[in-house]
Amino acid sequence: MAIRTIREEGDEILKKVSRPVEKIDEKIQILIDDMLETMHKFNGVGLAAVQVGVLKRVVVIHIDYEKDKPLILINPKIVNKKGEQTVDEGCLSFPNKFAKVVRPEEVTVEALDRNGKQIRITGKDILAQAISHEIDHLNGEVFIDKIIEGTLEYITPEK
Repeated sequence: MAIRTIREEGDEILKKVSRPVEKIDEKIQILIDDMLETMHKFNGVGLAAVQVGVLKRVVVIHIDYEKDKPLILINPKIVNKKGEQTVDEGCLSFPNKFAKVVRPEEVTVEALDRNGKQIRITGKDILAQAISHEIDHLNGEVFIDKIIEGTLEYITPEK
């Protein structure tokens, strides 16, 4: 496993649409492991492959490091959305920037797991937010384009 470089604001790859994974091979398994390690190193909740420079439809999400196993979604597709929630959001590709965004309160997603098994997951609240945020990345969309006007904040990191 390896820590990968996270692509940041201004990198053109973040605006590109990711391609479907045709075959879940060793390269995809290594990518998933590297994404998990990278996300954990930077205390993220989710990471899309495009954020580490790979235009493949792969997402990792880990809400609670202590309790939950990470969620791996390959070729995810949102098949249902319910409700709305206004949430505070940040992104590893936009360090120290935070803003309010409107996201679905509940989403159902179909995807493949890392073993190629078809899965269907319904997420509420923060999981719905994370799934929506990461799938946006796969579609070349970033949270900064969806913020509620006037809510963007830059937090100066402590040294």
